[in-house]
Amino acid sequence: MIEFIKLNKSYHNKNKTFNALSDINFKINQGEIFGILGQSGAGKSTLLRCINLLVRPTSGHVLINGCNITELDRKSLQAKRQKIGIIFQHFNLLESQTAFENIALPLKLQNKTKVDINQRVNSLLELVDLSDKKEALPKALSGGQKQRVAIARALASEPEILLCDEATSALDPESTQNVLALLKKINQALGITITLITHELEVVKSLCDRVALLHEGQLIECSDTFSLFSDPKHSVTKNLVNQAFVAAAQQHEIKSSKHFTVRLTFVGKDSDLPLISQLIKQFNLTVNILCADITKVQGKTIGYTLCEFLGSEEQISQSLSFIQSTSIKLEILNHG
Repeated sequence: MIEFIKLNKSYHNKNKTFNALSDINFKINQGEIFGILGQSGAGKSTLLRCINLLVRPTSGHVLINGCNITELDRKSLQAKRQKIGIIFQHFNLLESQTAFENIALPLKLQNKTKVDINQRVNSLLELVDLSDKKEALPKALSGGQKQRVAIARALASEPEILLCDEATSALDPESTQNVLALLKKINQALGITITLITHELEVVKSLCDRVALLHEGQLIECSDTFSLFSDPKHSVTKNLVNQAFVAAAQQHEIKSSKHFTVRLTFVGKDSDLPLISQLIKQFNLTVNILCADITKVQGKTIGYTLCEFLGSEEQISQSLSFIQSTSIKLEILNHG
């Protein structure tokens, strides 16, 4: 388990202080895939690097399985880091070394025997489906293949934790899905705790068990992934989820609408409720659907509908009361 306790990180430049992280408190459970989500500059990379102390916090603590790594001496920290693998956005492979040699590098640094290295590296090449590329140099590999080599290298020391720093951001959509599937396979097969940072909601939706959302160095929401998408609490989270399924042109349309505009989120027992037709028939309300989408998160279905309500104040009020009597979640975006 990874635990952050009152974690702060500040940078000082001349007479200015920049708070990259402010009072971060949450836990990452052993064996789960945990996402750290946020826009550029939110503090994601800083927080991830605090886990292995590549970035040392200004104050606060990082606990790994109860061990406060911020208090370890150099030798003990080095031993702890060997159990924490990390992969990066740009792979960081040695261009003059083959796939096999790149994966073997951590084992050579640990003075493993040639027999042990061959056995471990060949096993990892098979795990990441690159046995036929063992003698290939990085320049002969696709982006997705390079990232799989990087993943295998990160697993060479049999880590308990795998850190992923925007691991799919430089990949095409197909390679992204392949890498995400591989990470899920590794988590299930090896029980490794995976912590990843991303600005992409689709990555979180596809892979993560739980997620923390950072904004301007602060933790603003932490929940299971389904709850983040189905019932976001913070306004920043709501905007992110909204943008995930509404095109930029439609966002402009919503903001410029002169009508009462709502977002409806369908989950649970009322997911199949013919709500729109009921509002039209029961309250004589005119409903203009701007867009709708259905997605799956953690195996559960979530439906989103953005629509305008056209009618009298009483009709709209009665309609809102009816919606609130169901399990359908209602968010008013524009009062018209």
